[in-house]
Amino acid sequence: MDTGLNGKAFVVTGGTRGLGRATAEQLVAEGARVLVTGRDADRVDEAVAALGASADGLVADNADPRAADQVVEAALEHFGRLDGALISVGGPPTGTVMGTPDESWSQAFDAVFLGAVRVARAVAAAMTGPGSIAFVLSSSVRAPLANLAISNGLRPGLAMVAKTLADELGPRGIRVNGLLPGRIGTERVAELDASTGDPEAARAAAVAGIPLGRYGEPAEFGKAATFLLSDASSFVTGVMLPVDGGMLRAL
Repeated sequence: MDTGLNGKAFVVTGGTRGLGRATAEQLVAEGARVLVTGRDADRVDEAVAALGASADGLVADNADPRAADQVVEAALEHFGRLDGALISVGGPPTGTVMGTPDESWSQAFDAVFLGAVRVARAVAAAMTGPGSIAFVLSSSVRAPLANLAISNGLRPGLAMVAKTLADELGPRGIRVNGLLPGRIGTERVAELDASTGDPEAARAAAVAGIPLGRYGEPAEFGKAATFLLSDASSFVTGVMLPVDGGMLRAL
């Protein structure tokens, strides 16, 4: 299958590790160029070095109101074009609705929700032709996850933003989709398992609810994300794609 990615340029926020990094690696493997962003300068430098000549990097925090424009300007400066973005943000803190203070909700809203919206708007405004924007969301879009109240509250809202953007940007040939990762073997998921006090038991309980009987590999997510960003999915927009081994029970 020809993905049509050769020579195209993408922003990958949160691209220094986990799901963002896996997607950046797959994009580069398909011939695309990527600008990866992250909050840690050392991680950004390491990712760019590992990805090679097709990559550049920028230290940026999506919670910063200036970050979206800075990221787009850097991509255009480095690549001379912009064909889309994978918008991935760090997972918000764990906790219950009753036990999570207002400041945690506000901070997460700025980083997870509003920061992602800003990046999407800036990328879309800079694109001069057809392209693709994909949001990394969570299975919490369709079913709440225990002890992840903030994610349960914000991710479904972002999914509806993505769906609305698909309507708004469709006439320009810009597609907008979301990805709903389940239990993928990333540092973040390892941290969530550890937060239970018994990571092995947590992992076993999670695997018991996954029809494929295992955690996903980051590279498997990266391939799904690359498909949505590529011309191979040219008639797919407004979709929320679970990448979860069958964990979600809803259609």
